[in-house]
Amino acid sequence: MRWLAGLLVVLVVMLAFLQDRLWVGEGGRGSVAALEQRVDQQARENAGLQQRNDALAAEVEDLKSGEAAVEERARSELGMIKPGETFYRVVEPEAMKVSPPAASDD
Repeated sequence: MRWLAGLLVVLVVMLAFLQDRLWVGEGGRGSVAALEQRVDQQARENAGLQQRNDALAAEVEDLKSGEAAVEERARSELGMIKPGETFYRVVEPEAMKVSPPAASDD
């Protein structure tokens, strides 16, 4: 019977060791959760970058195929106009500047 008690102690120690490795050891549940979080974060970042790439690819295709896109960029970014067009610039008046009343010593 003494050897059965010794075997039980050994089994309990092994179980405790394996549980420790499972929950807090390298490759355990904590490490897996941290890696899953990093994977999710990277997937979100990749999705955002993919949307940006798609938008840039569409813009490149627009510029390659359409004259209207090139004209729009020339007008908005370079301030160009077509021959015979008249350019009007609308200047907003500055806000009325109200100076604070002067302090007087009475």
